[in-house]
Amino acid sequence: MILLEYFRKNNVCHHDKVTPEKDVAYCPNCGELIENQWYITRCSCCGVKLKAIIKNGEVVPEAHYCHNCGFKSFIVERVNKINFIDINYAVLVKAVIKPSVDEITQSWCDVGDAYNPKLIGNY
Repeated sequence: MILLEYFRKNNVCHHDKVTPEKDVAYCPNCGELIENQWYITRCSCCGVKLKAIIKNGEVVPEAHYCHNCGFKSFIVERVNKINFIDINYAVLVKAVIKPSVDEITQSWCDVGDAYNPKLIGNY
């Protein structure tokens, strides 16, 4: 039984069909609300942009040091709107938005007390 679970496919959606030009969209594969988040890494010493990658679920620079000053520390900056200059340095993270309970509105109607309006006809 454990061996069969090992070979079973992992059904995790990667939201590949959500396009990067939209800020928020529903994934057509799984139906979840996805927000496209852009991140840039900068050197914490001189502020030069470094090419970002995602490694083990974290946004980190591709090089382990700054190519300008050699410093190893970096800052991850979230960009609201991506422009064509930053596109080579940025990385896209597709985050799932879970609605909170306060955002959901429900209305209930009892079947016995349903409102049945009468149509206006020619009398």
